[in-house]
Amino acid sequence: MPHVTAFARNQWYVAAYSEEVGRELLGRTILGEPLVFYRAEEDGAPVALYDRCVHRRYPLSESGLDGDRIVCGYHGFTYDRTGTCVYVPGQNRVPRTARVAAYPVVEQDSLVWVWIGDPALADPGTIPRARHLDAPGWVTVRGMEPIDADYGLLVDNLLDLSHETYLHGGYIGTPEVAETPITTEVDEGAGVVRVSRHMDDAECPPFYARSTGIEGRITRWQDIEYHAPCLYLLHSRIAPVGVVPEPDGSDPNGFHTEITYAVTPSSEGKVYDFWAVSRDWATEEAEVTEFLRGNNHTVVMQDVDALNLLQRTLGTERTGYQELSINIDTGGLAARRILSRLVEEGAKPVEKVR
Repeated sequence: MPHVTAFARNQWYVAAYSEEVGRELLGRTILGEPLVFYRAEEDGAPVALYDRCVHRRYPLSESGLDGDRIVCGYHGFTYDRTGTCVYVPGQNRVPRTARVAAYPVVEQDSLVWVWIGDPALADPGTIPRARHLDAPGWVTVRGMEPIDADYGLLVDNLLDLSHETYLHGGYIGTPEVAETPITTEVDEGAGVVRVSRHMDDAECPPFYARSTGIEGRITRWQDIEYHAPCLYLLHSRIAPVGVVPEPDGSDPNGFHTEITYAVTPSSEGKVYDFWAVSRDWATEEAEVTEFLRGNNHTVVMQDVDALNLLQRTLGTERTGYQELSINIDTGGLAARRILSRLVEEGAKPVEKVR
């Protein structure tokens, strides 16, 4: 795989968790665009503007708020929530070109989504859902880790869970994950890839053994749902061997866990890895919550280290190197095709105010 995956513009991307966007200015770089986020006093809605003052390019994220206006920390140029400059120092007339781009933003399922591309094409109805992240009866632990690797490498990683056996042994990986064949379904039009791995008789990894109290072997379902380019859902269910939970995980002897990732390219060779683990069982047990938080963070950092290493390795490959793909790569290869199509569809240059 080439280690530089082009960006798919005219798409929604997760920029932050809702709890991250408040009255403190937050800077994030998404698809190479430096953005500043804050929550408006007027209506509590998140705001996203281009993170460079028009005057001398000072980062607005390193500036301050005056009500719902950003005051540049360098020379005081002041911008309203539409990106329009409403004050410049030393003169009454504000230059007509003194404005920065404002980006469409939607807050949904405790995620703040931003549209990178032509604002006229931004349709909130196309944002995929992750309702469990803030639904009643669910408890979620979450975090975000920046990775110095191409976002395509993270998509590959998440769509081929056989690596759990080797990279995450002692946490979430057992021999059966790599040994069990997958089934893959692709909806090219919707940009959705589904990869399923059902294990009838598997070792219970520590991640689940310690959190659920299950002893002995388990039946384990891993059903992936990837909504290109950004949202990845892993519907995970486990139960003691011989017990078959209902499809919604309601069987008291089964455990239903939702693993969520948002794959947000930051700049070339850098990606934000948003991760969350949600459960609808043992929701009152703080010890379980903290165990899952710490254990999954360790797993994520194992991926971070592996992908950072892989990115450096790919940068030293000889010209003409051809990678080898096998059956377990079917989902990842489908995701690459879809991403390539989305890149082409969003390739038309969009003029923006800078």
